[in-house]
Amino acid sequence: MNKIQKMTMTATIAAITTVSSSLIFIPIGIAKIFPIQHLANVLSAVLLGPWYAVSQAFLSSTLRNMMGTGSVFAYPGSMIGALLAGFLYQKTKKIGFSALGEVVGTGMIGAVATYPISTLLLGQEATLFGFLPAFMVSSFTGAILGYGLLRVLIKNKAIGGYINENSINDRRF
Repeated sequence: MNKIQKMTMTATIAAITTVSSSLIFIPIGIAKIFPIQHLANVLSAVLLGPWYAVSQAFLSSTLRNMMGTGSVFAYPGSMIGALLAGFLYQKTKKIGFSALGEVVGTGMIGAVATYPISTLLLGQEATLFGFLPAFMVSSFTGAILGYGLLRVLIKNKAIGGYINENSINDRRF
């Protein structure tokens, strides 16, 4: 896939994620939980790589904030998760590790990264343990959805040639 195709797919995934954000979200305290973002992170990490996944997460978070359907907590959570998912997939070529990277990156590291934003910048009294469960549930749900979607697409040869797991030499099914 060339650079123009990757940028187009990044923009398309970000647009679908942004539009669906007004339909599917779960408000938990001061954060809005959005599992579709995590699905998009896993999808873009596997199909496009870590830097395009981070770009997609940043673009989606910015658009969602501009539309009023997101929060400032979307930036560290989604971008760290997308980066880790992309790097783990790049190193292992296994979708499961990409999903795990999303859960660890967003659910754990991203939740810890949002704590200073909440307390220092927004002046909100929040506990770290308030963010961890919410981010873990959201990222786990989205990562499972992304993993399942990619498995179905690979099995049906719908994304042939875009990822290494769909090559002729790979007989893991």
